[in-house]
Amino acid sequence: MSRLDQLIKELCPNGVEYRKLKDVFDIRNGYTPSKKNKNYWENGTIPWFRMEDLREQGKIVNDSKQHITSEAVKSSGLFESGSIILATTATVGEHAMLTNDSLANQQFTNFTICKSFKSKLLPKFVFYYFDIIDEWCKKHTKVSSFPAVNIDALKETTIPVPPLPIQDEIVHILDSFTEVKEELITKLSEELEARKKQYEYYRDELLKPKEDIPMVALKDIATSIYRGSGIKRDQVTEEGVPCVRYGEIYTSYNTWFDKCISHTKEEYVSNPKYFEHGDILFAITGESVEDIAKSVAYTGEDKCLAGGDIVVMKHNQNPRYLAHILNTSMAREQKSKGKVKSKVVHSNVSSIEDIKIPLPSLEVQERYAYVLDNFEKICNDLNIGLPAEIEAREKQYEFYRDLLLTFAQTGKIFEEEGRRKKEEGNN
Repeated sequence: MSRLDQLIKELCPNGVEYRKLKDVFDIRNGYTPSKKNKNYWENGTIPWFRMEDLREQGKIVNDSKQHITSEAVKSSGLFESGSIILATTATVGEHAMLTNDSLANQQFTNFTICKSFKSKLLPKFVFYYFDIIDEWCKKHTKVSSFPAVNIDALKETTIPVPPLPIQDEIVHILDSFTEVKEELITKLSEELEARKKQYEYYRDELLKPKEDIPMVALKDIATSIYRGSGIKRDQVTEEGVPCVRYGEIYTSYNTWFDKCISHTKEEYVSNPKYFEHGDILFAITGESVEDIAKSVAYTGEDKCLAGGDIVVMKHNQNPRYLAHILNTSMAREQKSKGKVKSKVVHSNVSSIEDIKIPLPSLEVQERYAYVLDNFEKICNDLNIGLPAEIEAREKQYEFYRDLLLTFAQTGKIFEEEGRRKKEEGNN
């Protein structure tokens, strides 16, 4: 019998009490002090968190890139160290534990253990349990002008309150598990990154210009090139016409793809622009010069809508070859001539048309594409190799975390067990 099993048997043999979040926490929203008042932001010492801080630091946050002054703090006061901030709008279902008194923007809702439960709940136990709250939020998000969680419904959800020794043991187990998992994932990620660099090196070597292969500008091989038409976030639907929004080219698609992750309704788009099998898509707005005009090939069979800030290029070449050659360092250097406006980088149709690439025969293009498709698959396919190992470790951790954090509510497990034995006795 493990120590945890022994503690449960000794301290809560009849199950564990569950309490509503509204009874356990002081719950209030984050807020953003007026940007117009410089006194709120200059020489500030109080951390003010945004989602970017969580993504850089992980789920336990100490300091932020932006700070505010005590003058900017509302009368309600700071979020206490040990509190949980949970994203309840926009990027829903991400949380972090604060290790300093601080504030967060209005994307977050703050959960501070109330006085009557401070002696009953460990902040680190709450922190781990909010992984389960994250999942609840993702399943109960409503999308109107932007995604949002129903806070009233969230307050009615529950959290187990096991005896403190049990909480402490669970925290110890999950801390150890997390440390091992993160160490392993770090090593695997480093290996995966090394393989990707190796792939990029051989891809660039294989596709570099050669004397016997002509260099051509994209405008010379494009049969048509045009911009897409804007599709807003709230116009994305679960069903309808397949579509791609420009940000998805950076985050969701690699070299080529055959199915769209998003859909919309044709009536939402005032001037619909379509792409079809073989077309190349370029994202002409981005956050960095290095990544601007990232391109992907579409190899599916559906007729799809191109969102705004996407350029579609039609052609008669091998789409997979074009996708690979347009991701080489040679092509990226040409794409990086985009202009920076208000910290956002832009490209345009004429800049894309001027990109020059080596263009062998269609037969040679197919051979190049076949070799590089297989090499890339080893690096990126989630069903094989290192990415699969990383995915397996994440799923293993989630399984044991949920198992450790799931308790029978008081008495129920024994009522059901007693009923089962009684039924067996009557047979």
